[in-house]
Amino acid sequence: MAEREGADDVERAHLRDARGWSPPVHRFEPSADLAGVARRYWLPVWSLPPGQVTVQRVLRYPVCLVVVAADYARFYGPATGLSVQELSGSGWACGVMLQPAAGSMVLGDAVSTITDRVVPLEDVPGLPGTALVGAVRAALGGDPADAGRQQAALAAMDDALRSLPPVDDEGRLVNAVVEHVETDPTVLRVGQVCEAFGLGERALQRLTARRVGLNPKWLVQRRRLQEVAGRLAATSAVSLAEVAADLGYADQAHLTRDFRAVTGVTPARYAAQRRG
Repeated sequence: MAEREGADDVERAHLRDARGWSPPVHRFEPSADLAGVARRYWLPVWSLPPGQVTVQRVLRYPVCLVVVAADYARFYGPATGLSVQELSGSGWACGVMLQPAAGSMVLGDAVSTITDRVVPLEDVPGLPGTALVGAVRAALGGDPADAGRQQAALAAMDDALRSLPPVDDEGRLVNAVVEHVETDPTVLRVGQVCEAFGLGERALQRLTARRVGLNPKWLVQRRRLQEVAGRLAATSAVSLAEVAADLGYADQAHLTRDFRAVTGVTPARYAAQRRG
C-alpha cells in the first residue's frame, strides 16, 4: 500500500491546552475511492511525564467520528459544543473523520439521534466493529509511532469503510452543502446556502437533521468560529473588530460572546494560550 500523508486545515479546529500545547498528530488523506465517505484519518501519539495531564479541546467539524484506541473504541455523533479529551501517561488513538454522508450509513438511522452522544463502535450496524478494533490494535499495539504500523492501521480503516454501500444522491448533496459552507467565506446566512443549492429552508433543515444531525445555522456559526480560531493562531496582531466585520458579526462584542460561549474562553485569552 502506498504511504499516505498530507496537510489539511484541521489545525484551525484544534484548540491547544491552557499552556499552548497539543500532542503530535499524524494526519492522512483517505484512499481515493473512499473520498465520498471519509475526510481524513488522524493518529495522535503522546507520552506525558508522570502526574501531568493535558485537556485537549476541539471545535468539531459537523461530522461523525470513528475512533479506536488501546482502551476504547467509539462512534462519536456530531458535537454542538466543544469536544474535550483529557490525556495523561502514554497512549495513542486512530480515528477517521467521516464525510457528512457517511454518518447515517454507519449508524443505520438519522444522525440527529446521536448528536452530542457517543456509542461503542461494536454497536453500530454499518461497520464490522469487532474486526476493525482488533486489526487496528494489532497494528499499533507494539509501536504506534512506527510509520509501517500506522499504514497497516489505515489499511484496516480502509477495509472497514469499504463495507459501506455507495453514497446516494442525498449523501452527495449533503457533502456538497457542508463543503460549501466550510470553504466559502462569503456564506454568512442560511438563505445563501438555500440559494446556492436551490433548496427551501425547510428542505435544507430536514436534510441536515437526517445526515448531519445539526441545523444549517449551526453549520454557518461553527465555520465562523473556526475561522476566528484560525486567525488567532496565525498571528498575534489580530484586530477582532476587523475579524467580526469580515465574518458578518454585528460587532466585536457579538463575536466575543459567541466564541466564549462555545470555547469557554475569550478570543484574547485563547490567543494568549496559543502563544504559550
